[in-house]
Amino acid sequence: MGVSLFTVRIVLKVLGVEDYGIYNVVAGIVSMFGFLSGTMASASQRFFAFEIGKKDFVKLKQTFSMTVTIYAMLAILIIILAETVGLWFLNNKMTIPPDRMEAARWVYHFAIASFVVTIMAIPYNAAIIAKENMKVFAFISIIEVLLKLGIVYILVLFDVDKLKLYAVLMLISTICIQASYSLYCRRAYSEFKYSFYWDRGLFQTLVGFSGWMVFGCLADMLSKQGVNVLINVFFGPIFNATRAIAIQIHTAVNSFVLNFIMAVNPQIIKSFSSGDIQYAYRLVFSSSKISFFLLFFLTFPVILYTDNILSLWLKEIPPYSTIFVRLVIIELLITALYSPIAQINQASGNIKKYQLLISLLFLLIFIFTFFAYYFSFPVYFTFVISIFMAIVGLITRLKILENQLNFPLKKYFYKTIKPIFFVTFVSVVVPLIFYIKMPNTILFVFINSILWFFCLICSVWFLGTETFEREVLLKKIYEIKQKKNDKN
Repeated sequence: MGVSLFTVRIVLKVLGVEDYGIYNVVAGIVSMFGFLSGTMASASQRFFAFEIGKKDFVKLKQTFSMTVTIYAMLAILIIILAETVGLWFLNNKMTIPPDRMEAARWVYHFAIASFVVTIMAIPYNAAIIAKENMKVFAFISIIEVLLKLGIVYILVLFDVDKLKLYAVLMLISTICIQASYSLYCRRAYSEFKYSFYWDRGLFQTLVGFSGWMVFGCLADMLSKQGVNVLINVFFGPIFNATRAIAIQIHTAVNSFVLNFIMAVNPQIIKSFSSGDIQYAYRLVFSSSKISFFLLFFLTFPVILYTDNILSLWLKEIPPYSTIFVRLVIIELLITALYSPIAQINQASGNIKKYQLLISLLFLLIFIFTFFAYYFSFPVYFTFVISIFMAIVGLITRLKILENQLNFPLKKYFYKTIKPIFFVTFVSVVVPLIFYIKMPNTILFVFINSILWFFCLICSVWFLGTETFEREVLLKKIYEIKQKKNDKN
């Protein structure tokens, strides 16, 4: 997370605000064609974990091989769409300075190549996650961090068109990382070695399951990359850079929590597939709550001291950065509760109604943003819309699960929402008073951050956790202490 934020600072400085905005919006066009890969990635993890939970390893190997074949078909489809419709849109509809159009095309073509490499590696990533081999995932993530640092160094070192060089280096980095996932997976797991397999029934099951998720992924794509394009069309690439800064903070902080959720999700699906529904629900309650607390721990000081942090982090701060960052973080805190809920829905396989309604909510973000910009609302208003729709989306998801799976909605509010509310209210009082009374110098920002840490820890321990959760944590601390003593 730290390296990601550091590299953004250097890349923004080296490329400049305009080129940085161009890179993010042009590479974003490729992501618009990649909504299908996100759909299949979620489906892959669900089916792999489901078969592991049932201990049907023959079916698991067949499902893996079938998934790789489907991904190859998707890669060809996306290349065709991106090099025709997408290229036309870039050349004719995007707001790009004429002298930077050639560099923008470089970015576009290399982004397509990066995306295709990522698509073909997703089944291997999903396999490692389904096997819950988080050590490998962490190790490769460290390699990715080192490559990002290397890219920053090379950008500073060579005197060429920085935007073109950045696009090339990002492709090389993507190839290295995705190749690491696929090579490890093929060597470590015999059931995840590809051999051509075709079964019409399995194909229909995989694509049929994913087909309903297409609506959600397509709508989610419009609510993110589509909004990025709207910002470009109505306000220009400078504000794309502003949004990119906010999204980089969103991504860096959220990755910290997503790695935790990534470890929990296979357990939810396996518990559900083996018939232990109550344990799956308990995992949803606890993981939703812990996800929020982890994010809240990282983000509340950022909300208070956004100006100070941006001034230290960036040499050149794009306009509206402060309000963009604060609104993005508020939305992120709400959406932190989504992932465990979605896993229960996917584990059940009954996703039609869920995906249709969630798709509508995502589409409304794009539609409302278009009309807001058309009627001259400020550029940051899209985040206000997203926050409102995130609240509506959480309530909608829970009601669907209650109707379809008898999900214990009242228990969820009692076990998850109530502790979150009390912890949030109690933990912020002292840091807010400190923020209002004390000057915003570096020393006092540091002191208040430490104060915030202790306030949140105490609030979570006494108000945010149940007895069994505290017992599990204390047991884990004791085990770590014992291992340390044994080594000594």
